[in-house]
Amino acid sequence: MDHVEDANQTGMMIHFHFRPFSKLPEVQMLIFAAFLIMYLVSVSGNISISLIIWTHRSLHTPMYFFLANLAALETCYSSTIAPLTLASTLSMGRTLVSLAGCGAQMFFFIFLGSADCILLAVMAYDRFVAICHPLRYSLMMSWRLCARLALGSLVLGFILAMQLTVLIFRLPFCSSKDIGMFYCDVLPVVRLACADTRVHEAMLFVVSVAVLTLPFLLITLSYVFIVVAILKIRSAEGRHKAFSTCSSHMTVVLIQYGGTSLIYLCPSSSYSPERGQVVSVVYTFITPMLNPLIYSMRNRELKDAFKRAVMRFLWS
Repeated sequence: MDHVEDANQTGMMIHFHFRPFSKLPEVQMLIFAAFLIMYLVSVSGNISISLIIWTHRSLHTPMYFFLANLAALETCYSSTIAPLTLASTLSMGRTLVSLAGCGAQMFFFIFLGSADCILLAVMAYDRFVAICHPLRYSLMMSWRLCARLALGSLVLGFILAMQLTVLIFRLPFCSSKDIGMFYCDVLPVVRLACADTRVHEAMLFVVSVAVLTLPFLLITLSYVFIVVAILKIRSAEGRHKAFSTCSSHMTVVLIQYGGTSLIYLCPSSSYSPERGQVVSVVYTFITPMLNPLIYSMRNRELKDAFKRAVMRFLWS
């Protein structure tokens, strides 16, 4: 009991540091360069998508409105993780992170990541309405509803992140700790606490189900109806056009939900820091980098708008 009290009293003095990927400086520099490139590509690509959609009136539709919101979320999400990871990688894990700093990073990671997953479900619903109810699309997907759905994903993500972060950082941390990850992820931080964490791990599972399982079920249900509707289209060109509007979204969903589910929907007893570190790279660096590439390559309207923007910039 005295041990826990001492931990609570010294809580403001606690600091964390991230475990380096390798003890070899050369390997760390290669990892730093790879992370830096992925971060720059991610940020520049997602900002470009948001600006192109904002400046081209032909893209002012609900589908592109949600895509612009997704790109903005991905930009903020990447910027929550990457700068501290890059600093830690460059310093061989010697960069210190305060308790408050770790809590802030965890909050924004959960908040933006949750909103991202929920927004992907909203985008699936938008495609469902567009393909299954095309004549009623403009009526059903009004701008007021679109704004409420986008805002709702942020509010729900904020609430879940606040509850989980406050619950975790009320735990006693006994001393300065080595986090077996390159950012303040939930399970690695929880395992540094010198107290019973079963309630906290159960809460993490509940949040994971709310953020991953339920939206994924909604996405799956939407695509079941979408596939049925597409198969009823008689012309091959019509079927191809309908599939093409969904293919990029389906690709992003599979990458995003696949990686996160391996970490947060598995029993906490089976969690492996080594596997967690590798899988986390997928949804913290690779997915935000791939999203703008996937959407720009698979979407003709966005690709054409991007080409026009580049030509206008070059000739200006």
